[in-house]
Amino acid sequence: MPFTYDCVCSEIPSSRPADLRVFVWAGLICEVLMAEHSLMEYAPIGIMFLVAIGFAVSQLLVTQLIGPRKRTATKLMPYECGKDPIGSARDRYSIKFYTVAVIFLLFDIEVLFMIPFAVAFKSLMQAEISSGVAYGTIAFVEILVFVATLVVGYIYVWRKGTFDWGLQARAEAREEAKLMAKRRREQQLQPAKAAA
Repeated sequence: MPFTYDCVCSEIPSSRPADLRVFVWAGLICEVLMAEHSLMEYAPIGIMFLVAIGFAVSQLLVTQLIGPRKRTATKLMPYECGKDPIGSARDRYSIKFYTVAVIFLLFDIEVLFMIPFAVAFKSLMQAEISSGVAYGTIAFVEILVFVATLVVGYIYVWRKGTFDWGLQARAEAREEAKLMAKRRREQQLQPAKAAA
């Protein structure tokens, strides 16, 4: 006997709450939906995951097999956002690190917004031609306002000097080098004082 709503619900006593009948209905709907789909429809997604994992593993293996093996103190030192990790973990960093990160997010979101617009723009223009409503024109004006806002923001951060790493980076490196030289001299003098 096939599994149907009438078959199952006839076996449920009428004293049971109606919620149980809803659950049976939901189960039947899920069964019908799953019967229409096969697992082979998900094969391309599975293949994509296998290729991605295979690529990652192959890159790790290749770099380990053919990569250079010279281990120096500089190469073994952790890399921290372009700054040498010397000193306390509580040292202050330049605000430029954070502003560049925020600017990156801003332009990343711009791309995420513009790609769907570019995909939908052709259909919006066709809808504008067929219906006479200015869908495409309105969308084009909106994207122009969006891009103009981003250009104004880009010019603002450019004028503020966010992208001028040269002068500040040189000054910070000079101060850091002086501090390191001072610490080295102090460390060299300590054994001499202890021996005396």
